Amino acid sequence: MTRSLCRAAGGLVLALALGACGHPAPPATPTQEVGTVTATPRDVPLAKNFVGRLTAFRTADINARVAGVLLKRTYKEGSEVKAGQLLFEIDPAPLKAVLDNALASLAQAQATYTNARVNAQRSRELAPKGYISQSDLDSALAAERTAKAAVQAAQANVATARINLGYASVTSPIDGRAGEQQVTEGALVGQGTDTLLTTVDQIDPLYVNFTISVGELDELRQLQKSGGVNLSALDKTMVKVALPNGTPYPEPGALDFSSVNVNPSTGAINMRALLPNPKHTLLPGSYVTLKVDMGERHGAFLIPQAAVQRDINGNFVLIVGKDGKVAHRDVTTSGTSGLDWIVTSGLAAGDQVIVSGVQMVQVGAPAKATPWQPPASGTSTGSAPEPAQTPGGE
Repeated sequence: MTRSLCRAAGGLVLALALGACGHPAPPATPTQEVGTVTATPRDVPLAKNFVGRLTAFRTADINARVAGVLLKRTYKEGSEVKAGQLLFEIDPAPLKAVLDNALASLAQAQATYTNARVNAQRSRELAPKGYISQSDLDSALAAERTAKAAVQAAQANVATARINLGYASVTSPIDGRAGEQQVTEGALVGQGTDTLLTTVDQIDPLYVNFTISVGELDELRQLQKSGGVNLSALDKTMVKVALPNGTPYPEPGALDFSSVNVNPSTGAINMRALLPNPKHTLLPGSYVTLKVDMGERHGAFLIPQAAVQRDINGNFVLIVGKDGKVAHRDVTTSGTSGLDWIVTSGLAAGDQVIVSGVQMVQVGAPAKATPWQPPASGTSTGSAPEPAQTPGGE
């Protein structure tokens, strides 16, 4: 009985062994092939984007400087005018009457002065001969001086009357675009205070006013001290403008002014750029986006946008390590350059950054790195890091 059980057990073991030999183990999973780029440090332009508001290069308020009735407007509203061009006419009749009265007073003063001068000259001749007293001589000389002063006062009144009469013809002090008429014909203007008639704006070139925060400026200065960035001189800083619809403006501008004080109401520094506007396509009051070239950033990496992803901790990339396995790297980006993200930290020179095949690999798994080829025709691989979880996790 015992021998039979042993034979049966031996047969069962032999059958299991034979069955196992008939089903081979599954083959190992092949190494995933991914497209990579080599992280290479380089100098890239340091550009900052700001929102600015356009203002006229010069603005002149056209006021009525004398009292009178507005007769007519001589320009077309919204048209281009030249310096010295007539814009409005104020009734000159009262002002001309004042001038005529001043001229008459001047003539009277000149006649009085002529008589006083003749009397004074006669007194000068008679006094040495004793024909008149010293008191009479002094009176004649005083009358001459008084008459002469009256002539000078009358001449000043005539000059003032001529100036006021000239103000009846209201002209533009600058070249520019004349605005809307503020007062209609027949209105009494200039009574006690200046009356605004219109404005003239010179819109070629234009100013672009914007601000930079103190924190951003301090960050740039710290980078410059550490050698991480080379800031341009203010008078050489170029500015590129994008219109509200995103269209690039063809005319580049230049940084024109930087305040030395912090605006206490905003905590920022006021800056200004000068922008050519030869075709008058831009108008004061509009908002535009400025891209200010502030120098170069040293030791940055240009990484294709498809390689940069985002999770709850921030931006990251996957690389193929020297051991042939996928690794996770948290990175810091600072804007874009063309179709690439500018990575300022988190990578080392020579890292193989995965661009294509990111979703097919897991951290810690082996991967085969092959050179990544950019898409044909220069199409974008992405506009911003998309929220995602780290493949495979850590």
